[in-house]
Amino acid sequence: MPDKPSPINPTDNDARNLSVSLIAKARFCALAVLDPNTNHPHVTRIVLGTDPSGKVLSLISDLALHTSALHQNPNCSLLIGEPKTTGDPLIHPRITLQCNARFLPRTHPDYIATRAHYLAQHPKAKLYIDFADFNFVLFTIQSANLNGGFGKAYNLTAQDCSPKV
Repeated sequence: MPDKPSPINPTDNDARNLSVSLIAKARFCALAVLDPNTNHPHVTRIVLGTDPSGKVLSLISDLALHTSALHQNPNCSLLIGEPKTTGDPLIHPRITLQCNARFLPRTHPDYIATRAHYLAQHPKAKLYIDFADFNFVLFTIQSANLNGGFGKAYNLTAQDCSPKV
C-alpha cells in the first residue's frame, strides 16, 4: 500500500503572515490546561492581548481553575480564531499555539509598561486590573498548528508566529 501524502503543507510566508495576523487581531481565545485536581483537560475562554514587544499574554484571576493549573503545570494551548457568522465554520482560519505560561510579578521591571499596553488594548480591564487576585500570564510559544481553511494545514515554529520587528 503506498504512503499517503502528508496533509501538512510546507510553511510559507502566507502561512506566517496569517498566523501573525490571527494572533495580533485576537481579543480572546480558548485556553486548554490540565486540571490539577483530576488531570483531565480543562478548556476556558480568556481575554488575549500582547505585551509591548508583541508577546501573547492575558490577565487572569487567582480564583480561576486555569490559574492554579498553570501554576502547577505551565504547559498549555491557546486556540485563536473565530468562525464568521455565515458559511461552514471549518473553512475559517484558526491557529493552535502550544505554549509555556509564566506569570509576570507586579514587581517585575516590565510590569508598568505591560499594564499600560494591555489597558490600551482592553480599556474595560481598568475596572479590575489592580485587584489583588489578577495577574498577567505570558505565553511563550513553543510551536503551532495553523489551519488556514480547507486544505491549508501548517506546522509552525515559534519564530513563524512572531511579529517581525
